[in-house]
Amino acid sequence: MGCMTVTSAKGASPTDAAVFILRAQPFHFGHRTVIEQALSQAKHVLLLLGSAHQPRSPRNPFTHSERAAMIRASFSDEDNARIEIIPLMDVLYNDPAWITNIRVAVGREMLRLDPSNPKPSIALIGHSKDESSYYLRLFPEWQSIDCENYQGINATDLRRAIFDAGGDLSDESSEVVRYLRTVTTEAVIDLLRGFLAQRDVVEVVEEDRFIQNYKKGWANSPYPPTFVTVAAVVVQSGHVLLVKRKTRPGLGQIALPGGFLRSDESIEDGAIRELKEDTRLKVPEAVLRGSIREAKVFDYPKRSARGRTIAHAHLIQLRDDTSLPKVRGGDETPVAMWVPFNQIDPQRMFEDHYHIIRSLIGTSFREELGG
Repeated sequence: MGCMTVTSAKGASPTDAAVFILRAQPFHFGHRTVIEQALSQAKHVLLLLGSAHQPRSPRNPFTHSERAAMIRASFSDEDNARIEIIPLMDVLYNDPAWITNIRVAVGREMLRLDPSNPKPSIALIGHSKDESSYYLRLFPEWQSIDCENYQGINATDLRRAIFDAGGDLSDESSEVVRYLRTVTTEAVIDLLRGFLAQRDVVEVVEEDRFIQNYKKGWANSPYPPTFVTVAAVVVQSGHVLLVKRKTRPGLGQIALPGGFLRSDESIEDGAIRELKEDTRLKVPEAVLRGSIREAKVFDYPKRSARGRTIAHAHLIQLRDDTSLPKVRGGDETPVAMWVPFNQIDPQRMFEDHYHIIRSLIGTSFREELGG
């Protein structure tokens, strides 16, 4: 496999750092090959590990620390001394904020590594033909190093093989273990065995089984369906109204009040109905409707493991008061609660609900989170 420098900043010196943005869910030979190329072309290699601080899910089964362990285990001590691994949180629906976070993270790390160099040369390395690597075009001030996709390996296939085996890698001669040996290192396989034995990862395997069975319900459809959901982002006095899910998908995770739109109702009617069902919010319906400040569509294609699901969320801004309206859970949401902005934990939030809240609440929310 080869890599080629596609663009170079004017007057650039030999590369001080190569930046590789990856998810590594899990780490495989394709990732390793790009990192090896980066090590051959730069003094330092900065790995920005995406989808950090996410709840475990079939798409994100491993934490950033677990993925960092896989990477470290696949390189020598000498190479690891030149590799820096930085967790990178997704910022859905706001590419400019995500780009800024990357620039800040790289700048901060380079200042730590080489404080005497005010203008380090940076190269962004990755697969330009990979649909998920559009970001390679978003940093014109950096060099761009284009690498071939090593043997077409992708982490989606690895996760599918692991889940189809029920997360069981104990049999050395099993089909799944034999397959993994062709796409990742023995060190990663050993780590995967330990990670897959954890209770919360076992839950992810169960979640995937639920999703696969769920999809069988429309397997014979002439085309995959598109689902429409509604959600309410109710805000008052620096708090947002959230619920705890008691069903799959997202069992036990924290979510916005909401659900599927019925065929006989408008989007606004559906959002108000779901809000009332999920939280028993003690606010008159007319007040809720009159407090709607914004309605927005959230349509990231991979936002839900259930399939193509488009969410319509309404921002309901209630008048600030010294006391919050009473709430209690519904049939599908045993707990409803008011949560201060600065206590919202993205690692516990269902699907993209954290990002929906950030998008609708805006600057004040980011400031309270320190983000």
